Amino acid sequence: MGLLMVKTANQSVPAGSQIALLSLSHLSHPYGSFDHMASPATAAEEENLPQVLLLLHPAAFTIFGEEHFTSAKFRFLKAYESSLPLDEFLAANARSVRALLVSAATVVGAGILDLLPELRVIVTTSAGLDQLDLAECRRRGIRIASAGDIYSADVADCAVGLLIDVLRKISASNRYVKNGFWASKGDYPLGSKLCLFQLRGKRIGIVGLGRIGLQVAKRLQQGFGCTVSYNSRKKKNPDQVPYPFYQDVRELAANSDALILCCGLTEQTRHAVDKEVLAALGKAGVIVNVARGAVVDEKEMVRCLVEGEIAGAGLDVFEDEPVVPKELLELDNVVLSPHSAVLTRESMMELARLVVGNLEAFFSNEPLLSEYEDD
Repeated sequence: MGLLMVKTANQSVPAGSQIALLSLSHLSHPYGSFDHMASPATAAEEENLPQVLLLLHPAAFTIFGEEHFTSAKFRFLKAYESSLPLDEFLAANARSVRALLVSAATVVGAGILDLLPELRVIVTTSAGLDQLDLAECRRRGIRIASAGDIYSADVADCAVGLLIDVLRKISASNRYVKNGFWASKGDYPLGSKLCLFQLRGKRIGIVGLGRIGLQVAKRLQQGFGCTVSYNSRKKKNPDQVPYPFYQDVRELAANSDALILCCGLTEQTRHAVDKEVLAALGKAGVIVNVARGAVVDEKEMVRCLVEGEIAGAGLDVFEDEPVVPKELLELDNVVLSPHSAVLTRESMMELARLVVGNLEAFFSNEPLLSEYEDD
């Protein structure tokens, strides 16, 4: 559930993910406004501002515009604009840097942290934190501020949309019409109550009942009359979360018509959906992934889809992005999106405010707005 991955300074955002921009300075929000954009610092003033290190070009800058992330209280130090190798650049320019801004694509481990001895905060544009060595950050006293709950509603909407698309074959039937097959071959078989094409009343298993998972559950239960059950790191308070809990993902799959993945990527969840889980989901089962690609054994999932061992899949994430297994491109029972579940204009507006608010709070010795705390 992080932003679209950017691996080099010049890598472009995939087609279709650019977002139309509005004038935002008049909008108010709990995280603050865009007033920080109104009075840019002079060159002399900017030279004295504290620096925020950027290792890679953040996707949010490309999608939404860097100007929405600037402030009169700090300036960016862009390692990706230097011709020096990263270790040489950091040794020469960043040893005194106290703040680092990263995206989902920026992997930060002990090696990077060794080169930043004064680092005290990492602000990330992603909700997921699998790109960060959390244990090492904690050991060094480095605080972390994530995107928090900003993306939850948009990702939940995307998950439900992917599920509906797979079940009702909306994208496939769209291609059928645009290719002229409706006129030449007759009606497209859109499904019926006898097949797994109707969402209403289906049994939905959610892997990861956190902020996103809870919103998915609410939409499907209240909006479509689905029966929801879940697997998570620990069972929720049944007075607050009345859904049945399954300790084992395979057992959850065996009791679900569709499995929706909303969990973070950890060593425990890597390939949590494996051959046994997919077999338990069965030939009528559908999988939707808005978590991380590696939560699923992708090769095994592809095989199951090609051989008809599961009914379909809706995928926003992949194991080796932006590479997508070529077999998936030919399947009408598979719907694909380019890790774009979070990419709405509204979420980008909130993200910009939150990122700037967290950095300004840090440099003002105030509490972070969305500090990550270990469970």
